[in-house]
Amino acid sequence: MATSSALPPEQRYQRLEKLGEGTYATVYKGKSRLTGDIVALKEISLNADEGAPSTAIREISLMKELKHPNIVQLIDVIHTENKLMLVFEYMVQDLKKFMDTTARATHNVLDVRTIKSFMYQLLKGIAYCHENRVLHRDLKPQNLLINKRGELKLGDFGLARAFGIPVNTFSNEVVTLWYRAPDVLLGSRNYSTSIDIWSAGCIMAEMYTGRPLFPGTANDDQLQKIFRMLGTPTEQTWPGISQLSEYKPTQTIYPPQHINQVLPMIDPVGIDLLHRMLQYQPHLRISAADALNHAYFNEVRYVQFE
Repeated sequence: MATSSALPPEQRYQRLEKLGEGTYATVYKGKSRLTGDIVALKEISLNADEGAPSTAIREISLMKELKHPNIVQLIDVIHTENKLMLVFEYMVQDLKKFMDTTARATHNVLDVRTIKSFMYQLLKGIAYCHENRVLHRDLKPQNLLINKRGELKLGDFGLARAFGIPVNTFSNEVVTLWYRAPDVLLGSRNYSTSIDIWSAGCIMAEMYTGRPLFPGTANDDQLQKIFRMLGTPTEQTWPGISQLSEYKPTQTIYPPQHINQVLPMIDPVGIDLLHRMLQYQPHLRISAADALNHAYFNEVRYVQFE
């Protein structure tokens, strides 16, 4: 077999079909000419004046450090004059496509055991990130990747950030709108691990229904959809809310609905976990580590992949 030194870096991988395209990068299915392994190639065109985008630099630096079964593995980085190529382990599809495919095939949503397995793996990946002081900041079904063995892994760390103490002041232009926490929507820049927990709660509900829980069209509409379901927060229910930059004292007051009435297909134990993730006050949201110990996961906690 050829050694890695026998081929120039840019020739180590053969590009196969295109898998997707984003703002900064195009992703292809690829094949290693050294091992024959199927991989995913994330290609970023470089502007001679600007160099590599900050999202790519951030993703590389974080993903080199993060090694976990529920985080997509970065295998190689190839830097040429006009292109940056990140080589990842190949995953068959993302959770959004998996949900859509299942709905088409069975005219139904995911079965409960699959949801529990995916949620458990998602929270294991999040817990590992948080233990290593990394916020993902863009959790959504499109960024959760699934392989043929039913393993779910966190992908796309382009918006991820390392965090430390004291609390950093971050951008509030993070997380795709539908999965963005209300504190961030209201202008908070002093957020922490709870930002990812809110997103996980939204993803859990979506797996049960096949539809986004809060499909807002803009920042204000997103808040309206959250308030209509969970009730409009006030200084009594969320001390300090009026100090957030996007808070509007004229906001329509909606009474809270019972989540179990909105999502009757989720059993009481699942509703309890969801309620703990979708807390208005960030410090009241359950941590990923504590969520893994919740009774909701009793039947999947000890199942190992063969």
